[in-house]
Amino acid sequence: MTYRRNLLLLSLFALLVIALVLWLWSSRHLAPNQAPASVASETPPAPALVSHPDRSATSIHAHNLLLRKGPDFRIYVRWLDGYLARTRPNTNPSFDHPDSFALDIQTGVIRINIGDIGHYINSGLAGSPLKNVTLLADGPNLKLTGVLHKIIPLPVQVIASVAALPDDQVRVHIAKIDVLKIPAKGLLGLFHISAADLIKSKIDGVHIEGNDLVLDTQKLLPPPHIRGHLTRVWVDSPDIEADFGNAAQDVERVELWRNFFSMKGGTIDFGNLTMHPVNIIIIDISSNPWFDLDLSSYRDQFVNGYTRMTPDSGLQIFIPDRRDIRSKPASNDSIQWFKDRNIPPPPQITSHVH
Repeated sequence: MTYRRNLLLLSLFALLVIALVLWLWSSRHLAPNQAPASVASETPPAPALVSHPDRSATSIHAHNLLLRKGPDFRIYVRWLDGYLARTRPNTNPSFDHPDSFALDIQTGVIRINIGDIGHYINSGLAGSPLKNVTLLADGPNLKLTGVLHKIIPLPVQVIASVAALPDDQVRVHIAKIDVLKIPAKGLLGLFHISAADLIKSKIDGVHIEGNDLVLDTQKLLPPPHIRGHLTRVWVDSPDIEADFGNAAQDVERVELWRNFFSMKGGTIDFGNLTMHPVNIIIIDISSNPWFDLDLSSYRDQFVNGYTRMTPDSGLQIFIPDRRDIRSKPASNDSIQWFKDRNIPPPPQITSHVH
Protein backbone atom coordinates (compact mmCIF):
# COMPACT_ATOMS: atom_id res chain seq x y z
CA MET A 1 0.00 0.00 0.00
CA THR A 2 2.78 2.35 0.86
CA TYR A 3 4.45 1.71 -2.49
CA ARG A 4 1.26 2.36 -4.43
CA ARG A 5 0.56 5.54 -2.48
CA ASN A 6 4.07 6.87 -3.14
CA LEU A 7 3.72 6.03 -6.83
CA LEU A 8 0.40 7.94 -6.98
CA LEU A 9 1.87 10.99 -5.28
CA LEU A 10 4.83 10.93 -7.65
CA SER A 11 2.51 10.77 -10.66
CA LEU A 12 0.44 13.74 -9.41
CA PHE A 13 3.63 15.75 -8.81
CA ALA A 14 4.83 14.96 -12.37
CA LEU A 15 1.49 16.13 -13.82
CA LEU A 16 1.72 19.41 -11.90
CA VAL A 17 5.26 20.00 -13.18
CA ILE A 18 4.19 19.31 -16.79
CA ALA A 19 1.19 21.68 -16.44
CA LEU A 20 3.44 24.40 -15.01
CA VAL A 21 5.97 24.04 -17.86
CA LEU A 22 3.23 24.20 -20.50
CA TRP A 23 1.73 27.35 -18.90
CA LEU A 24 5.11 29.11 -18.75
CA TRP A 25 5.87 28.19 -22.38
CA SER A 26 2.51 29.47 -23.64
CA SER A 27 2.78 32.78 -21.70
CA ARG A 28 6.22 33.47 -23.20
CA HIS A 29 4.89 32.95 -26.75
CA LEU A 30 1.89 35.29 -26.46
CA ALA A 31 1.70 38.26 -28.84
CA PRO A 32 3.11 41.53 -27.46
CA ASN A 33 0.86 43.21 -24.87
CA GLN A 34 -1.38 40.07 -24.85
CA ALA A 35 -2.14 38.65 -21.41
CA PRO A 36 -3.40 35.17 -20.57
CA ALA A 37 -7.17 34.83 -20.76
CA SER A 38 -7.56 34.55 -17.00
CA VAL A 39 -5.59 37.76 -16.44
CA ALA A 40 -7.22 39.64 -19.34
CA SER A 41 -10.64 38.96 -17.96
CA GLU A 42 -9.66 40.53 -14.65
CA THR A 43 -7.59 43.60 -15.71
CA PRO A 44 -8.26 44.95 -19.24
CA PRO A 45 -5.29 46.74 -20.82
CA ALA A 46 -5.21 50.54 -20.30
CA PRO A 47 -5.89 52.60 -23.44
CA ALA A 48 -2.97 54.44 -25.01
CA LEU A 49 -2.62 58.11 -24.05
CA VAL A 50 -3.59 60.49 -26.86
CA SER A 51 -3.01 64.21 -26.72
CA HIS A 52 -6.04 66.29 -27.73
CA PRO A 53 -5.11 70.01 -28.04
CA ASP A 54 -7.79 72.29 -26.61
CA ARG A 55 -8.96 74.54 -29.45
CA SER A 56 -11.77 76.14 -27.47
CA ALA A 57 -11.92 79.92 -27.27
CA THR A 58 -10.91 81.89 -24.21
CA SER A 59 -13.61 84.11 -22.71
CA ILE A 60 -12.42 87.67 -22.13
CA HIS A 61 -13.65 90.73 -20.26
CA ALA A 62 -12.02 94.14 -20.21
CA HIS A 63 -12.79 97.47 -18.59
CA ASN A 64 -11.14 100.80 -19.42
CA LEU A 65 -8.41 99.05 -21.43
CA LEU A 66 -6.11 101.08 -23.68
CA LEU A 67 -4.93 98.53 -26.23
CA ARG A 68 -1.96 99.56 -28.34
CA LYS A 69 -1.99 98.30 -31.92
CA GLY A 70 1.39 99.26 -33.30
CA PRO A 71 3.25 102.51 -32.64
CA ASP A 72 0.63 104.86 -34.12
CA PHE A 73 -2.70 103.39 -33.11
CA ARG A 74 -4.55 102.96 -29.83
CA ILE A 75 -7.98 101.57 -29.09
CA TYR A 76 -9.81 102.57 -25.92
CA VAL A 77 -11.96 99.68 -24.71
CA ARG A 78 -14.62 101.09 -22.40
CA TRP A 79 -16.09 97.63 -21.94
CA LEU A 80 -15.64 94.30 -23.71
CA ASP A 81 -17.33 90.93 -23.27
CA GLY A 82 -16.35 88.26 -25.76
CA TYR A 83 -13.76 85.68 -26.73
CA LEU A 84 -10.09 85.47 -27.58
CA ALA A 85 -10.14 83.08 -30.55
CA ARG A 86 -7.16 81.45 -32.24
CA THR A 87 -6.61 82.43 -35.88
CA ARG A 88 -4.76 79.21 -36.80
CA PRO A 89 -6.31 75.84 -35.85
CA ASN A 90 -3.13 74.19 -34.53
CA THR A 91 -1.42 77.22 -32.98
CA ASN A 92 -2.13 78.45 -29.48
CA PRO A 93 -2.97 82.13 -29.07
CA SER A 94 0.17 83.91 -27.89
CA PHE A 95 0.83 87.37 -26.49
CA ASP A 96 4.13 87.23 -28.39
CA HIS A 97 2.30 86.94 -31.73
CA PRO A 98 -0.72 89.30 -31.88
CA ASP A 99 -1.74 87.81 -35.23
CA SER A 100 -2.27 84.41 -33.54
CA PHE A 101 -5.61 85.48 -32.06
CA ALA A 102 -8.57 87.76 -32.67
CA LEU A 103 -10.91 89.51 -30.24
CA ASP A 104 -14.47 88.36 -30.92
CA ILE A 105 -16.76 90.88 -29.22
CA GLN A 106 -20.24 89.91 -28.07
CA THR A 107 -20.98 93.26 -26.41
CA GLY A 108 -18.62 96.18 -26.12
CA VAL A 109 -17.93 99.87 -26.50
CA ILE A 110 -14.70 100.93 -28.19
CA ARG A 111 -13.40 104.45 -28.79
CA ILE A 112 -10.69 105.48 -31.25
CA ASN A 113 -9.04 108.88 -31.07
CA ILE A 114 -9.62 110.78 -34.31
CA GLY A 115 -6.12 112.27 -34.14
CA ASP A 116 -4.65 108.74 -33.95
CA ILE A 117 -6.57 107.82 -37.10
CA GLY A 118 -5.00 110.82 -38.84
CA HIS A 119 -1.50 109.74 -37.77
CA TYR A 120 -2.22 106.20 -38.94
CA ILE A 121 -3.44 107.48 -42.33
CA ASN A 122 -0.24 109.50 -42.77
CA SER A 123 1.93 106.49 -41.90
CA GLY A 124 0.03 104.26 -44.36
CA LEU A 125 -0.15 106.60 -47.36
CA ALA A 126 3.23 105.88 -48.90
CA GLY A 127 2.88 106.47 -52.65
CA SER A 128 -0.51 108.15 -52.27
CA PRO A 129 -1.13 111.59 -53.80
CA LEU A 130 -2.65 112.73 -50.48
CA LYS A 131 -0.10 114.06 -47.97
CA ASN A 132 0.03 115.95 -44.66
CA VAL A 133 -3.33 114.67 -43.48
CA THR A 134 -5.04 116.14 -40.43
CA LEU A 135 -8.27 114.60 -39.18
CA LEU A 136 -10.64 116.40 -36.83
CA ALA A 137 -14.21 116.15 -35.58
CA ASP A 138 -16.67 118.58 -37.19
CA GLY A 139 -19.90 118.20 -35.23
CA PRO A 140 -21.31 114.76 -36.14
CA ASN A 141 -18.91 114.53 -39.12
CA LEU A 142 -15.20 114.14 -39.81
CA LYS A 143 -13.13 116.88 -41.40
CA LEU A 144 -9.96 115.87 -43.25
CA THR A 145 -7.46 118.40 -44.53
CA GLY A 146 -4.37 117.65 -46.56
CA VAL A 147 -2.45 118.32 -49.75
CA LEU A 148 -3.49 116.46 -52.89
CA HIS A 149 -0.75 116.13 -55.50
CA LYS A 150 -2.56 116.19 -58.85
CA ILE A 151 -0.85 118.21 -61.59
CA ILE A 152 -0.05 120.76 -58.89
CA PRO A 153 -0.24 120.49 -55.08
CA LEU A 154 -3.81 121.29 -54.06
CA PRO A 155 -4.91 121.98 -50.49
CA VAL A 156 -8.08 119.95 -49.97
CA GLN A 157 -10.72 119.71 -47.31
CA VAL A 158 -13.11 116.76 -47.05
CA ILE A 159 -16.26 116.54 -44.93
CA ALA A 160 -17.54 113.01 -44.33
CA SER A 161 -19.94 111.07 -42.11
CA VAL A 162 -19.45 107.58 -40.67
CA ALA A 163 -21.96 104.76 -40.16
CA ALA A 164 -22.03 101.02 -39.46
CA LEU A 165 -22.99 98.65 -42.28
CA PRO A 166 -24.99 95.41 -41.85
CA ASP A 167 -21.89 93.35 -42.70
CA ASP A 168 -19.96 94.92 -39.78
CA GLN A 169 -17.93 97.22 -42.02
CA VAL A 170 -17.80 101.02 -41.73
CA ARG A 171 -19.04 103.40 -44.43
CA VAL A 172 -17.36 106.81 -44.73
CA HIS A 173 -19.67 108.93 -46.87
CA ILE A 174 -17.88 111.91 -48.45
CA ALA A 175 -20.40 114.76 -48.42
CA LYS A 176 -18.15 117.55 -49.69
CA ILE A 177 -14.68 118.07 -51.18
CA ASP A 178 -13.28 121.61 -51.25
CA VAL A 179 -10.17 122.56 -53.20
CA LEU A 180 -8.54 125.94 -52.50
CA LYS A 181 -11.66 126.77 -50.47
CA ILE A 182 -13.72 126.51 -53.67
CA PRO A 183 -16.34 123.75 -53.96
CA ALA A 184 -14.87 120.93 -56.01
CA LYS A 185 -17.89 120.89 -58.33
CA GLY A 186 -16.57 124.06 -59.94
CA LEU A 187 -13.17 122.46 -60.53
CA LEU A 188 -14.06 118.96 -61.61
CA GLY A 189 -13.62 119.83 -65.28
CA LEU A 190 -10.15 121.21 -64.64
CA PHE A 191 -8.71 118.84 -62.03
CA HIS A 192 -11.07 115.84 -62.23
CA ILE A 193 -11.15 115.51 -58.42
CA SER A 194 -13.00 112.49 -57.05
CA ALA A 195 -13.00 110.29 -53.97
CA ALA A 196 -10.74 107.84 -55.79
CA ASP A 197 -8.05 110.55 -56.13
CA LEU A 198 -7.77 110.75 -52.34
CA ILE A 199 -6.75 107.09 -52.04
CA LYS A 200 -5.08 106.20 -55.29
CA SER A 201 -2.71 103.64 -53.81
CA LYS A 202 -4.30 100.32 -52.92
CA ILE A 203 -4.87 99.99 -49.17
CA ASP A 204 -5.88 96.61 -47.83
CA GLY A 205 -9.26 96.93 -46.14
CA VAL A 206 -10.45 99.99 -48.11
CA HIS A 207 -12.56 100.03 -51.26
CA ILE A 208 -14.44 102.82 -53.01
CA GLU A 209 -18.13 102.85 -53.85
CA GLY A 210 -18.94 106.07 -55.69
CA ASN A 211 -18.19 108.86 -53.22
CA ASP A 212 -18.02 106.48 -50.27
CA LEU A 213 -15.13 104.65 -48.66
CA VAL A 214 -16.00 101.26 -47.20
CA LEU A 215 -13.62 100.16 -44.45
CA ASP A 216 -12.97 96.58 -43.35
CA THR A 217 -11.36 97.26 -39.97
CA GLN A 218 -10.14 93.68 -39.60
CA LYS A 219 -7.86 94.17 -42.60
CA LEU A 220 -7.19 97.87 -42.16
CA LEU A 221 -5.93 97.88 -38.56
CA PRO A 222 -2.91 96.00 -37.19
CA PRO A 223 -3.47 92.77 -35.18
CA PRO A 224 -4.92 91.59 -32.92
CA HIS A 225 -8.01 92.02 -35.07
CA ILE A 226 -11.36 92.93 -33.55
CA ARG A 227 -14.49 91.20 -34.80
CA GLY A 228 -18.12 91.49 -33.83
CA HIS A 229 -21.56 92.76 -34.77
CA LEU A 230 -21.34 96.53 -35.13
CA THR A 231 -24.59 98.19 -34.06
CA ARG A 232 -23.46 101.81 -34.17
CA VAL A 233 -20.50 103.94 -35.27
CA TRP A 234 -20.58 107.68 -34.59
CA VAL A 235 -18.41 110.75 -34.02
CA ASP A 236 -18.15 111.83 -30.38
CA SER A 237 -15.32 114.37 -30.33
CA PRO A 238 -12.43 113.79 -29.91
CA ASP A 239 -13.15 110.14 -30.70
CA ILE A 240 -15.09 107.81 -32.93
CA GLU A 241 -17.15 105.36 -30.89
CA ALA A 242 -18.06 101.87 -32.08
CA ASP A 243 -20.76 99.92 -30.25
CA PHE A 244 -20.98 96.13 -30.48
CA GLY A 245 -24.19 94.35 -29.50
CA ASN A 246 -26.26 95.92 -26.74
CA ALA A 247 -23.56 97.16 -24.37
CA ALA A 248 -25.28 100.18 -22.79
CA GLN A 249 -26.36 98.31 -19.65
CA ASP A 250 -22.95 96.67 -19.25
CA VAL A 251 -21.15 100.02 -19.43
CA GLU A 252 -23.35 101.47 -16.68
CA ARG A 253 -22.94 98.36 -14.52
CA VAL A 254 -19.11 98.35 -14.57
CA GLU A 255 -18.58 102.11 -14.40
CA LEU A 256 -16.97 102.02 -10.94
CA TRP A 257 -15.01 98.81 -11.43
CA ARG A 258 -11.25 98.73 -11.35
CA ASN A 259 -9.43 98.65 -14.72
CA PHE A 260 -8.67 95.06 -15.75
CA PHE A 261 -8.34 92.50 -18.53
CA SER A 262 -9.44 88.94 -17.68
CA MET A 263 -9.20 85.66 -19.61
CA LYS A 264 -10.65 82.28 -18.76
CA GLY A 265 -10.75 78.89 -20.50
CA GLY A 266 -8.87 77.51 -23.50
CA THR A 267 -5.09 77.73 -23.86
CA ILE A 268 -2.71 80.65 -24.17
CA ASP A 269 1.07 81.11 -24.48
CA PHE A 270 3.14 83.96 -23.13
CA GLY A 271 6.91 83.93 -22.98
CA ASN A 272 8.05 80.37 -22.21
CA LEU A 273 4.79 79.55 -20.41
CA THR A 274 1.62 77.83 -21.57
CA MET A 275 -1.52 78.00 -19.40
CA HIS A 276 -4.33 75.47 -19.78
CA PRO A 277 -7.02 76.07 -18.85
CA VAL A 278 -6.48 79.81 -18.86
CA ASN A 279 -7.39 81.62 -15.64
CA ILE A 280 -5.71 85.04 -15.69
CA ILE A 281 -6.78 88.51 -14.64
CA ILE A 282 -4.42 91.41 -15.38
CA ILE A 283 -5.10 94.35 -13.08
CA ASP A 284 -4.05 97.99 -13.46
CA ILE A 285 -2.02 99.41 -10.56
CA SER A 286 -1.52 102.86 -12.10
CA SER A 287 -3.62 105.90 -11.33
CA ASN A 288 -4.40 106.74 -14.95
CA PRO A 289 -8.04 106.54 -16.11
CA TRP A 290 -7.13 104.05 -18.88
CA PHE A 291 -5.23 100.76 -18.44
CA ASP A 292 -2.36 101.11 -20.95
CA LEU A 293 -1.52 97.55 -22.08
CA ASP A 294 1.04 97.08 -24.85
CA LEU A 295 0.94 93.45 -25.99
CA SER A 296 4.02 93.95 -28.16
CA SER A 297 6.13 94.63 -25.03
CA TYR A 298 4.05 93.05 -22.27
CA ARG A 299 7.19 91.57 -20.67
CA ASP A 300 8.34 95.03 -19.55
CA GLN A 301 5.02 95.56 -17.79
CA PHE A 302 4.98 92.07 -16.23
CA VAL A 303 8.57 92.47 -14.98
CA ASN A 304 7.66 95.75 -13.30
CA GLY A 305 4.56 94.28 -11.64
CA TYR A 306 3.86 91.31 -9.40
CA THR A 307 1.86 88.10 -9.60
CA ARG A 308 0.00 85.95 -7.11
CA MET A 309 -1.82 82.64 -7.39
CA THR A 310 -5.49 82.34 -6.48
CA PRO A 311 -7.01 79.39 -4.57
CA ASP A 312 -8.42 78.01 -7.85
CA SER A 313 -4.91 77.98 -9.43
CA GLY A 314 -5.51 81.15 -11.39
CA LEU A 315 -3.12 84.07 -11.73
CA GLN A 316 -3.65 87.66 -10.70
CA ILE A 317 -1.08 89.84 -12.48
CA PHE A 318 -0.77 93.41 -11.18
CA ILE A 319 1.10 95.65 -13.62
CA PRO A 320 1.74 99.36 -14.21
CA ASP A 321 0.72 101.21 -17.35
CA ARG A 322 3.10 101.07 -20.29
CA ARG A 323 3.59 104.85 -20.11
CA ASP A 324 4.64 104.59 -16.44
CA ILE A 325 7.61 102.34 -17.15
CA ARG A 326 10.91 104.17 -17.42
CA SER A 327 13.88 102.68 -19.20
CA LYS A 328 16.65 101.60 -16.86
CA PRO A 329 20.16 100.20 -17.40
CA ALA A 330 20.46 96.46 -17.69
CA SER A 331 21.70 94.68 -14.53
CA ASN A 332 23.05 91.23 -13.84
CA ASP A 333 20.31 89.84 -11.60
CA SER A 334 22.17 86.63 -10.78
CA ILE A 335 25.23 88.48 -9.41
CA GLN A 336 23.03 90.85 -7.43
CA TRP A 337 21.17 87.87 -5.99
CA PHE A 338 24.44 86.41 -4.69
CA LYS A 339 25.30 89.74 -3.09
CA ASP A 340 21.93 90.14 -1.39
CA ARG A 341 20.98 86.53 -0.60
CA ASN A 342 21.90 86.83 3.12
CA ILE A 343 20.09 90.14 3.71
CA PRO A 344 16.99 89.50 5.85
CA PRO A 345 13.55 90.67 4.71
CA PRO A 346 12.60 94.20 5.79
CA PRO A 347 10.92 94.63 9.22
CA GLN A 348 7.50 95.45 7.76
CA ILE A 349 7.54 91.98 6.18
CA THR A 350 8.94 89.94 9.08
CA SER A 351 6.56 91.59 11.55
CA HIS A 352 3.67 89.83 9.83
CA VAL A 353 5.32 86.40 9.93
CA HIS A 354 4.29 84.26 12.93
